[in-house]
Amino acid sequence: MSSTRTGAFPIGFRSWGKGWQKSVSDTIAFAKGNGFECIDTGPMDAGEWRMITAAGLRIGSVDLVKWPELAASQPGVQAEAVDENIRLVRSALPFGVRNFFAVARPQEANARRKDNFERVVDGYGRLCEAIAPLGARVILEGWPGHDAASIGCTPADCRALLKEIPRGCGINFDPSHLVRMGIDPVRFLEEFAPRVFHVHGKDTEIMEEDLYEHGHLQEATFAARHGYGGFSWRYTIPGHGRARWGKLLSQLKAAGYDGIISIELEDEDFNGTEDGEKRGLIAGRTFLEDA
Repeated sequence: MSSTRTGAFPIGFRSWGKGWQKSVSDTIAFAKGNGFECIDTGPMDAGEWRMITAAGLRIGSVDLVKWPELAASQPGVQAEAVDENIRLVRSALPFGVRNFFAVARPQEANARRKDNFERVVDGYGRLCEAIAPLGARVILEGWPGHDAASIGCTPADCRALLKEIPRGCGINFDPSHLVRMGIDPVRFLEEFAPRVFHVHGKDTEIMEEDLYEHGHLQEATFAARHGYGGFSWRYTIPGHGRARWGKLLSQLKAAGYDGIISIELEDEDFNGTEDGEKRGLIAGRTFLEDA
């Protein structure tokens, strides 16, 4: 099975459950045939999770459901989302799942950020308190969202969230989002590595000439967005962007990280066809094996 050179972290990938990955058996066959050790999944029935683990693969994380409802302003809506996710967690635990993935997306994106922060603390905090005794935890990814409304993307937000939700909550470290936002991933890990419970293998390329032409604030008048990106940046497989993977893996090793590196394929050079997506996952794995 594949692992990183630095830290010997198992390498897996995030399954999006679409296209050729609609078939769990085909996804398993690709993973096994190409040395991947783990798969991240969305919510599945027990039979599908059982297929993955019976094949000798680990499940790195499972997506929670109703992310915005967990940060809703209506107590009843929020409570229902918490209860539904507790049931999801309980259903996945028998298959060794401990990480439950989400982005803290507010239901009311245009509300004051401080209000949305409090709603995230309330809803996600109640969920974390319920699942922490089970050995499970919520892992929050810092994807800003197309509207930049997500909570928990910046060091300031992460610091405040982890203080308010001290157990059952951690970070899904994805350096691509930090690079996109102009935040140093190395410095981020210097502060937050002990609360990193899952890692996405994804990167971001910054096109300096396009940044000069279009900046990073306005819509470009004469240019189109990159696939999986903006006018002056785009997500890539590991090794095709700005992240210092050798350094990041060394930091994770020093912090005692014992999880996986899960490739999240969002790269216009590979996405869109079955052949391209498989080549992208394999290329990302190959880079990480040498990192």
